[in-house]
Amino acid sequence: MTIPPVSHKPKHGIKRKKNLAKLKSRQKVKTMEKIEKKNNAVTFEVVFVGRSNVGKSTLLKNLTGRNVRTGKRPGVTLKPTHLYFDDFLITDMPGFGFMSGVTKEKSEDVKNNIVQYIEEHADRIFLAVQVIDGPAFVEIVERWDAREEIPIDLELHDFLEEMEIIPIIAANKMDRVKEDEKDALLNDVVEIFGYEGNWKESGALVAPVSARGGDIRPLVSHLKNEFHKMKRDDLFKHFK
Repeated sequence: MTIPPVSHKPKHGIKRKKNLAKLKSRQKVKTMEKIEKKNNAVTFEVVFVGRSNVGKSTLLKNLTGRNVRTGKRPGVTLKPTHLYFDDFLITDMPGFGFMSGVTKEKSEDVKNNIVQYIEEHADRIFLAVQVIDGPAFVEIVERWDAREEIPIDLELHDFLEEMEIIPIIAANKMDRVKEDEKDALLNDVVEIFGYEGNWKESGALVAPVSARGGDIRPLVSHLKNEFHKMKRDDLFKHFK
């Protein structure tokens, strides 16, 4: 009886896969080292925080000219997105609240991670831009009040102040509000956040903006004013 020859599969494919795995591993280590080096160089950070789908990422893109991950569905950004400028860092925090396709437990984890991140880097975070949906904000707060619950937005604002981080309230989507109704709406917003008087004289840093409409000048003005007070005029160049 003739025994058929045993066929041996070439090992080149296996070797290539192992080499590819090693290459990816080395690239990952190099990437982590690069990120760590950038983080160690940071001395001044600004964080962008707010509910899901309020336009944080779009606002940042218009502000810096950098491409920032955006999406139509709420909750697309689940991890912090970092924009590095030498020793200056801008961080787009994940949106809290309702997130399509994300469990309640995961949503709670995201909120806790935001708090933890801010606590861990409070020594270098000097400003926080709290983005709200201007036209919908009052209605959102009223829904929370009806459930006898404190809105996360107010908890976050108080938390920022406790951490001695200056909050700037960026009321986005103001292009959807009629011109003669804007002042009344913004007066309601600052009152909800606990400030007294009209929005221009309350002491709150309020920037009515329209990220999609490209009108972000009030926010740029507030940022530059605060940078100037902190003797960091050199940061002006990073904004349009």
